[in-house]
Amino acid sequence: MSSLTLLLFQLADTTATDSLNIANEESMSFFSLLMEGGVLMIPLFILSLVAVYVIAERWRSLNNSRMEIDSFLREIESMLKDGDRQRALTYCDSIDKPLARILKAGIRRLGRPIRDIEDAIRNAGKKEIFHLEKRMNWLATIAGVAPLVGFTGTVTGMIEAFMDIQSLQGNVNPSVLAGGIWEALITTATGLIVGIIAYGFYNFLLGKINRMVHELENASADFIDLLQAPSVKKKKTYKNAE
Repeated sequence: MSSLTLLLFQLADTTATDSLNIANEESMSFFSLLMEGGVLMIPLFILSLVAVYVIAERWRSLNNSRMEIDSFLREIESMLKDGDRQRALTYCDSIDKPLARILKAGIRRLGRPIRDIEDAIRNAGKKEIFHLEKRMNWLATIAGVAPLVGFTGTVTGMIEAFMDIQSLQGNVNPSVLAGGIWEALITTATGLIVGIIAYGFYNFLLGKINRMVHELENASADFIDLLQAPSVKKKKTYKNAE
C-alpha cells in the first residue's frame, strides 16, 4: 500500500513538473515571438503601458467622482433654508466631489445677483469638466498612433526582406521569405491590438464622462432653481453676505 502511494506521489510530481515546463516554454515562446518584431516593439510596449495607466487612473477617478446627487441637494437645501451658509460651505468641503466644488462656488456668491452666481457655477463646472477629461487625449493619441507604428514596422520589415531577395538575386528559399514576412507582421498585429484596446476604452470612458457632465449640469440647474425659490430668497443672511 505504501509503495502504491509513493508511486502516485511520484506520478503527480512528474505531471506538475511537466506542466510547469510546458507553461514556461509557452511563455518564453510568446515573449521571443514579440522580440522578433524588431526595435519598434519598444515604443509599442511603452504605448501599451501608458494606455493601461490612463485607463486605470481615469476609471478610478470617475468612480470616485460619483455621488448621491439627490441626497446632497436635499442637505444643501435644508442648510440654505436655515440661512446657514457657512455650514453649507463646510459640508461641500467635506464631500470634495465635482458637484460639491461647483455648488460651493455658487454658495460663496449668495447675496449677489443670480447672474453672478450662475457665472461662478459655470466657471467652476468648466474646471471640473477639464479635470474629468484629463489625459483622455493621451488615450485617443495612442489609439491612433499605435497602429501606425505597427504598420511602420511591417513596412520596414518588408523593405529589408525584399532587399535580401535582391542581394541574393532572387535565389531565396520561399520558407525563408515567409519567415521574414511574418516577423514583419508582428508589429502590425501588436499595434492593432494596442490601438483597438485604447480606442475601445476611450469611447467607454468618454461615455462615462458625458453622463457625469449631464448629471452635473442638471444638478447645477436644480441648485439655481433652489436659490430662486421664495423660501430661500427671503433669508436675510444672503442679503448681508458678501
